[in-house]
Amino acid sequence: MEEKKFDIKSLIGFTLIFGILMWMMYSNQPSKEELAEKAKKEQAEKEAKTPKSVTSASPTIQSTDSTAKVSPEALAKLGAFAYAETLPSAKNATTLLANNLLSLKIANKGGYISEATILNQEQFKKGSGKAVQIIKDNNANFNLTLTTKDGKVINTKDLYFEPKFTKEGKNQVLTMQLRTGENQFLEYRYVMKNNDHMLEFSIRTQGLENVLNTSKSPSLEWNLKSYRNEKSVSYENRYTEIAYEFENGKDSYLSNTTDDDDTIEEVSYVAFKQHFYTSVLLTNTPFKTAELKSDNLVDDEKIDTVFTKNFTAKMPLEFKNGALNYDMNMYYGPTDYKTLSAYDKNLDEIVSLGWGIFGWINMFVFIPLFGLLSGFMSYGIAIIIFTIIIKIAMSPITYKSFLSQAKMKVLKPEIAELGEKFKDNPMKKQQETMALYSKAGVNPMAGCIPALIQLPFMYASFQFFPSAFDLRQKSFLWADDLSSYDSIYKLPFNIPFYGDHVSLFPILAAIAIFFYMKMTTGDQAMQTPQQEGMPDMGKIMKIMIYVSPIMMLIFFNNYGSGLSLYNFISNLITIGIMLVIKNYVVDEKKIHAQIQVNKTKPKTESKFQKKMREIMEQQEAQKALNQKKK
Repeated sequence: MEEKKFDIKSLIGFTLIFGILMWMMYSNQPSKEELAEKAKKEQAEKEAKTPKSVTSASPTIQSTDSTAKVSPEALAKLGAFAYAETLPSAKNATTLLANNLLSLKIANKGGYISEATILNQEQFKKGSGKAVQIIKDNNANFNLTLTTKDGKVINTKDLYFEPKFTKEGKNQVLTMQLRTGENQFLEYRYVMKNNDHMLEFSIRTQGLENVLNTSKSPSLEWNLKSYRNEKSVSYENRYTEIAYEFENGKDSYLSNTTDDDDTIEEVSYVAFKQHFYTSVLLTNTPFKTAELKSDNLVDDEKIDTVFTKNFTAKMPLEFKNGALNYDMNMYYGPTDYKTLSAYDKNLDEIVSLGWGIFGWINMFVFIPLFGLLSGFMSYGIAIIIFTIIIKIAMSPITYKSFLSQAKMKVLKPEIAELGEKFKDNPMKKQQETMALYSKAGVNPMAGCIPALIQLPFMYASFQFFPSAFDLRQKSFLWADDLSSYDSIYKLPFNIPFYGDHVSLFPILAAIAIFFYMKMTTGDQAMQTPQQEGMPDMGKIMKIMIYVSPIMMLIFFNNYGSGLSLYNFISNLITIGIMLVIKNYVVDEKKIHAQIQVNKTKPKTESKFQKKMREIMEQQEAQKALNQKKK
């Protein structure tokens, strides 16, 4: 092996390279001026990262984001609230709250619900099969107008809130905070429970006493532009309205047919009702006043097909000890009587069941009975059985009415004789006719009283079926939705008041009511003598036999087919009951014999009959006196 020897040339090379490197390092060393400039720059960067007071005229603004800077424009416009614009949450994001009934998206911007979707059940879907969205595409907002101590007006819908999602047991909790500092904020708090359409909601402030002008009441503004969800926009719009509760339990509505507005005192809830769906804001501390406004958006149902009404509610809030603290609730769900009444907050008044006795019939008869039947049979069959039960229960009244008509028919020849005998003396004819009724034991009003008793039930049905949420999206025979019209033919044109389609159940109901009126009103028209100086009621009744079915046909063509089915079955059953009574129960010969017996019996005048007789006798005496003077 060759022995390595010392190489002088290599030593000289390494020495030269080392010297060159040392020279380069020395020559690149910064000067004193450069070192000073660098130190100054580092100090400036350090100061920029350190929180400091902005101006003596503006509140202190701090940032937790080392890269965030507050612009002079934001300071000038928002003051202390410009702090919120520097946070990471200052972006167009949303937070989802959802249970098995309801899905909500709450936006960072404004902190309010930007999307509300009803989930799961079939009747919670449109005819297209899509889930109903009460809120979407910026059709609603929720805004607080605040005034700062330096006179700036702040609208919370334009500012970014900081979301924080937690769980408390089974409840989902979302706090949305609009910050002016670490411990200074306006907060919206949403609490969603399982299997519930109702949210807990609260508004509170913390640490804003030196930011807000507490002598000026904040204004809460809530508005909603209601989407059309049903097949007939005109039918849906008829039941779309603002409902509200005020003065410890009173309730009322704005007009559902025209633009309307009102200012109400001591309001405890406001409901934006969209026929079958409702958005409600409730407060434990009643609003001192509420300015409510409803604008109708359907002027032409052929063109205005997207929205129905625009709702607005403005309520002032009050500071207590320099802070806001309101506990509220929000409801997004069906306008269903059973669902709303379960909350025990008087929300069932949102459902239009009618006033007084009509509402009582719906609450205590129709709703329980129909709910029982629909629990174990299809809704179409339930309507038929429901109608049969109601008509059977009313059959004694129908019998009384028909019996009265039969008695009047038996007396008709004698009444005609009196009319001929006293044709020149109408007053005497009236006296003798009343005397005949009294002797025969016939009350001419007996046929009207049963009809009047049935009227509340008929009117109650006109309120019940359009408000029956359970009928939504339920089919029967050719009707694909018992809560809407049952079109069997689409017309190539639109007929004013009738529409652009033909519904079959209204046609059947119109035919049934024609024959029913022919049997009842027709007989009454023949038995009603014309009084001198009075309209010919018999002729009017005959006209109504033909007018009523036409009105039924036009009016119900766009109504829910469930109501048309009820009216068809109702009139059909009534016709059947009357045919049975006429052919197998009422015997005109026996009635005639009984009337003749009644005539022989002494009659005691009632106070009313005596008073009427005395009035007619006085009128007759006055007439005779006047003729003598002539």
